Amino acid sequence: MALAFKWLTRILLLMVVLGLGAFGLAWLVTSGSLPDYDGKYRVSGIDQPVEIVRDIHAVPHILGKTDRDTYFGLGFVHAQDRLWQMEMSRRTAQGTLSELFGERTLRTDRLMRALDIYGISVRAVRHQSPETLAALEAYSAGVNAWISQVGRDALGRGAPEFLLFTQQIAPWTPADSIAVAKLMALNLTAQAAKETRRAALSLALPPERLRDILPDYPDQAVVGMPEFSQMFPQMKAPVLHAAAAPDLSPLNAPGFAGASNAFAANGSRTATGQPLLATDPHLALSAPGVWMLVRMKFPGTDVIGASIPGIPAVVMGRNEDFGWGLTTAYVDDQDVYIEKLDPQDADRYITPAGAQPFRTRDVLIAVKGEVSQSMTLRWTRHGPVIPDGFFGADQVTPQGHVAALAWTGLTEDDHSIESLIGLMRSHSIVQARPALALAVAPAQNVIMADRSGNVAMQVAGAAPLRRLTHQGQGRLPVPGWVAQNDWDGIEPFEDMPFVENPPGGIVVNTNNRTTNQPFPYHLNLDWGDSQRIARATRLLEQREFHSRESFVEIQTDIVSETARTLLPLMARNLWWAGDPAPDDTRGRFRKRALDRLAEWNGEMNQYAPEPLIYAAWVRALTRRLALDELGPLFDQVQGIEPIFIERVLRNVDGAGVWCDITKTEAVETCADITRLALDDALTELEETYGEEMDSWRWGDAHVALQKHPVLGDIFPFSMFVNIEQPTSGGDFTLMRGQMRNSGPTPYANVHGSGFRAVYDFSDPNGSVYIISTGESGHPFSRHYDDLSDLWGRGEYIRMTLDIDEARGGAIGTTRLVPDAAD
Repeated sequence: MALAFKWLTRILLLMVVLGLGAFGLAWLVTSGSLPDYDGKYRVSGIDQPVEIVRDIHAVPHILGKTDRDTYFGLGFVHAQDRLWQMEMSRRTAQGTLSELFGERTLRTDRLMRALDIYGISVRAVRHQSPETLAALEAYSAGVNAWISQVGRDALGRGAPEFLLFTQQIAPWTPADSIAVAKLMALNLTAQAAKETRRAALSLALPPERLRDILPDYPDQAVVGMPEFSQMFPQMKAPVLHAAAAPDLSPLNAPGFAGASNAFAANGSRTATGQPLLATDPHLALSAPGVWMLVRMKFPGTDVIGASIPGIPAVVMGRNEDFGWGLTTAYVDDQDVYIEKLDPQDADRYITPAGAQPFRTRDVLIAVKGEVSQSMTLRWTRHGPVIPDGFFGADQVTPQGHVAALAWTGLTEDDHSIESLIGLMRSHSIVQARPALALAVAPAQNVIMADRSGNVAMQVAGAAPLRRLTHQGQGRLPVPGWVAQNDWDGIEPFEDMPFVENPPGGIVVNTNNRTTNQPFPYHLNLDWGDSQRIARATRLLEQREFHSRESFVEIQTDIVSETARTLLPLMARNLWWAGDPAPDDTRGRFRKRALDRLAEWNGEMNQYAPEPLIYAAWVRALTRRLALDELGPLFDQVQGIEPIFIERVLRNVDGAGVWCDITKTEAVETCADITRLALDDALTELEETYGEEMDSWRWGDAHVALQKHPVLGDIFPFSMFVNIEQPTSGGDFTLMRGQMRNSGPTPYANVHGSGFRAVYDFSDPNGSVYIISTGESGHPFSRHYDDLSDLWGRGEYIRMTLDIDEARGGAIGTTRLVPDAAD
């Protein structure tokens, strides 16, 4: 026995030593890819020396003496810190992910090849202005200078992920940057998926019930349109679940395609007499995050803010005189066309002018470890044919037809990057507007402020003009062979919504409606939630004069107007139902929860149990109301829709019928269903978090999961690459933390404000900003997640253009020196 114990101990010790050795070897290999922020590099492609000061938070301050040198410096620092992220964006756009990851990403590659985003980006290069092309080329040269440095000095391939998946790093090109911008545009729209979802649900529900489950934006007038079944009478109600999203897909489901808040006050509404501006875009959380903070010093312009690795611009930020923020404009920029195949020749489809051949091209998709896959790409006069399983199109496409996608982003004549560059180099609202006229996709609400004391909001981006007789009005897929369904061009920029210095002195947008124009000048019939704008308006109107601190307070507000609206409706019968019987254990537990909710003010605080009880109750109630009517289609609407619940509990237009379970003989009331849903929620929480309600915490469930897109689900890498922290907020709070609403962690925070900033033009260098992760994309860097705790607590770092301040706490200074051969 003693001998056996001795050998077991030796084996365990050997395993520990081997494990530590393997970890040490991995550390030596991967740490070689950590960039040296104090390095000096001799490079080709710059005119004069470039200094890059990394401040205490590793934010690069790029000090170039020419435009070319500063763009070069941005490419260099993006590649230093986010080369793998850039490679993933490029490969996603190209449809070449399967070269690295095998069959798991084949569906995504098929989609991207079908859309041909990268091919369009290559052709778009020739449409760029000389100045924009020069910026793209200088930026690309900076990226490639770092890639060359990595190869020359054997710096671990530039990122640890390259050691696992590929030894090849192709040179960066201007087309790559355009493709990254188009990929972001695709990520920010879900209009096509909304159309097919509405069509699928319309086949399963009568029109009045469809208005319940997919309610119109409050006060939005909707003109009449035909039912989907009238346009396609051969279609029956679909019975399939929505297809699962493939790995690394850039598509988002409706409700997850982008949201944001931004607001600005001119001098008449601030304590200092100078404008304030706050901006926080909401996107899917990931590690590293979408955003990287940078400062770029050009001759005549000094700009600081949030950039997207791969794009040669500050996307949101400020310079000495001008600042801007963005919110998703919810422009209806996509349509699904159902194209009828020629019965005599399936290689042709029907148009108003008769049968016409598809434009086709055969491609091969390389798949790691497998035989390359062939694919025939087909394009119609409206756009590419959608592969099966995407945008929900296959569920609403009759036999003998195919679905095609029309999208503003699928254009070669795209000057969106030129628009960004012009925006960051503007010094007033007047200068910025011509730059915004160049934007194509994504369409954005641009909130602006300048040191002259002005504030404004401009909707920028391509908005399709549909004909007045368009059958679907952008809300339903339509027959592609009917000429009246074609787009009639793009809405002129001068007709897009614009407001400057309104009487109240404040502009604000939370993805709410921006125009009251009727169809077809409506921009959209489906807008973002109406709860955040109500809260923002209330808080902005509460003070006569605002300060930087009050803007921070509003931006990080965690009170849910939705909870304040729905909870009295959900609990009104239960609060007054009387005490439960002594032997009614479930009733007593329910009463404890109700007593807590009765005292709750709707604040989604991570340290409180009430937000968790409320969120679980609403989720269970949605399921109780809709599952029996929708069956498998419930997966398409299981996210919380407050207006649906309010319509049902108020019995608006007879919506109370949702409370009756159709599959039972009894007639259930809404009081019955809300009680059953509360019991469902409490049972779920008790099983997950224990019987002690006082110990439940919203933050334990509402964990911000910032997952590495490639390694985040692979143990043991997930231990090092994922960033998690408990958070406050919820689906409809201003400090938004949207829940997953499905799977084993339905309350996880997966979509939020990965960048927040408040610009103060009375003290520009006292402006503040933050991102949700850190500047580095390298999991072994201390700057991979060093900002995440500040972000989680609603705190910020200084957004300063004072170079002496940056140097004072600098963690390193990189020097780029022109190669003697240049």
